[in-house]
Amino acid sequence: MGISTTTTRHFLLSTLCLLAIFLIFLHWTNPPTINTKTNKINRIAISSSSPQHPLDPLSFDEIATVHSVLRSYPQFSFPNSFPSIHSLSLDEPPKPVVLLWQTGRSLPPRRASVLAYTAGKSYVLTVDIKSCSVIVHKVVTSVSGYPMLTPEDLAVAASIPFSNSTFLESLASRGIDPADMTCAPLPSGWFGPKEESRRVMKVQCYSHKDTMNFFMKPVEGLTVLVDIDSNETLHIWGIDRKIPMNRDLDTDFRYEVQKKKNKPSSCKLNPIFMSQPNGPNFEVIGKYLIKWAGWEMHVRPDARAGVIISQVKVSDPDTGKYRDVMYKGMASELFVPYMDPTDGWYFKTYLDAGEYGFGIQSMPLDRLNDCPTGAYFIDGVFAGADGQPYVRSDMVCVFERYDGDVAWRHAEGPTTGKINLREVRPKISLVVRMAASVGNYDYIVDWIFQTDGLIRIKVSLTGMLMVKGTTYENMNQVPEEEDLYGTLLTENLIGIVHDHYITFYLDMDIDGSNNSFVNVHMVKKETSEGESPRKSYLSVKKQVAKTEKDAQIKFKLYDPSEFHITNPSRINSVGNPSGYKIVPGGNAASLLDLHDPPQMRAAFTNNQIWVTPYNKNEQWAGGLLTCQSKGDDTLAKWSEKDRPIENRDIVLWYTLGFHHVPCQEDYPIMPTVFSSFDIKPVNFFKRNPILRAAPYSQDDFPTSTSQAST
Repeated sequence: MGISTTTTRHFLLSTLCLLAIFLIFLHWTNPPTINTKTNKINRIAISSSSPQHPLDPLSFDEIATVHSVLRSYPQFSFPNSFPSIHSLSLDEPPKPVVLLWQTGRSLPPRRASVLAYTAGKSYVLTVDIKSCSVIVHKVVTSVSGYPMLTPEDLAVAASIPFSNSTFLESLASRGIDPADMTCAPLPSGWFGPKEESRRVMKVQCYSHKDTMNFFMKPVEGLTVLVDIDSNETLHIWGIDRKIPMNRDLDTDFRYEVQKKKNKPSSCKLNPIFMSQPNGPNFEVIGKYLIKWAGWEMHVRPDARAGVIISQVKVSDPDTGKYRDVMYKGMASELFVPYMDPTDGWYFKTYLDAGEYGFGIQSMPLDRLNDCPTGAYFIDGVFAGADGQPYVRSDMVCVFERYDGDVAWRHAEGPTTGKINLREVRPKISLVVRMAASVGNYDYIVDWIFQTDGLIRIKVSLTGMLMVKGTTYENMNQVPEEEDLYGTLLTENLIGIVHDHYITFYLDMDIDGSNNSFVNVHMVKKETSEGESPRKSYLSVKKQVAKTEKDAQIKFKLYDPSEFHITNPSRINSVGNPSGYKIVPGGNAASLLDLHDPPQMRAAFTNNQIWVTPYNKNEQWAGGLLTCQSKGDDTLAKWSEKDRPIENRDIVLWYTLGFHHVPCQEDYPIMPTVFSSFDIKPVNFFKRNPILRAAPYSQDDFPTSTSQAST
């Protein structure tokens, strides 16, 4: 769930298209540079710079131009108001056009994809920026649902209850001052026909009296259903319900508050940082293209996905030539269901990217604590509900990391007589990071690139639990047969059991676009009598997926497989196809009934892996219009077509999952937990690609602060 702050506004641009185009030239700026002498990367203001790559996001001035076009668009001349703009982003050029484009050539036509809403209708438009014209206009009627919520929608929803006398009387009966309230606008999900035909949200409130951490002081049981189009309260639950608030005063997580507590610090450490005496190893070309240690990738902030990684290539150490690995990767959708079926909780089954916008909820990163010194920061440039541009500063950071891990090593022991043989290489990685604060939860998404050709995608969770008020102060008060739906964390607070699922869109292009998905299945084989002292062994059987249903995978610990994406046209010198494989880490699967409405909407989590043929219109696993959707435009629905996927341009979808049973250590703010998966080369390189990597020597560092052992 999420509570968004009102977006900061920039100066108003003229509605004349010609002036908007002129401003593009007026605001042009030089690309970012790296100052190798000071070992610092300079973040140049990018909000008004001109695009230099086909996949660069829309600039501040391009969004202003699109706003001007929409303002003068005849079909948007509605009697009451200008439509609300729910999405305004780059309309990516066709994939073949991007693949053929080369640096120095003119860019393909710059176009914007716009999703607008008014009077119960959603509009999908394509705006050509050069001609200042709308070239595609569609009214979406074929699928259910509404567009992503804007920050303005959230502010309206949170304010509506305060104009309702019944709501205010309910607060007064609890002894609560409305001035102490912070209210959370929550998507209502979909649970049947009676909830259709109106764009609604549910509002629940918290007290911020005596603490910044209002999430730990819910006004439990009070839920308000509001219509955010008509600005009216439709229904209120729990008017007379009286559940005490948490009385714990030590919930404020700010350091300025905690350091005043007369309690010992739990972890007093001297600062640690990575020194780079010769400066960073990565290069920023233009604004969004990164080169590092044989890798090349395009990094783009996005309002819905958070960050999009595109055109990932890696250099072959034997030829020096770049080879394609992935055309596009992003977090496509999230599913966060809470496991409490009662009236104030059953609807809490969030689709965070499609409902709130993963990028819209990304707050500026802390320059010393979210990201290390020497990081390169990228701003996001988005459009507000009025269509005008604004900047989300420091939204993405890029940095190198050395954790003391080993890339490869070998030493010979006394048994070989070669006791002086020892070779070790340090593992250095490049990290592209964004963090979304979706209300109480914070999600940190890292794309990690290693020198050995591996890509790791890591998701970390922290922030606050969503807690439920209760009359219980100790577990000895709870009847044995009662289900709390969670854990009693402290007096009067229950942390509700819930799940998190993040589905990633991975358009793999291993040495080109035509790839295949191979299930490398491992099975037990038994030896025949007299064949061997062994009774059994593991055998590998490879099966190429012909259609989508062949590639729908549920992980099974005792029926294991590897999952390869290969290029059947790129055969190496020993006869193996070039490939990469998905290496799962810790994971979880949804236990909800397949016909439960939340699971119908989030059916993209029914499998951990899906493979579909590339389709530009199939990128959002939960559908284009996610709010109050019924589940009729999801990855699961598309895959019912069972289309051919062998030796074709394919997209792999991977769902990373967490079951979260809260515990006392998660209160009042959670230590970070994480999980990840890898995209690892398999028969892609001729040999270990970092065989010739150099080790460190003492001369590489000006001083040493290591402590000798005694």
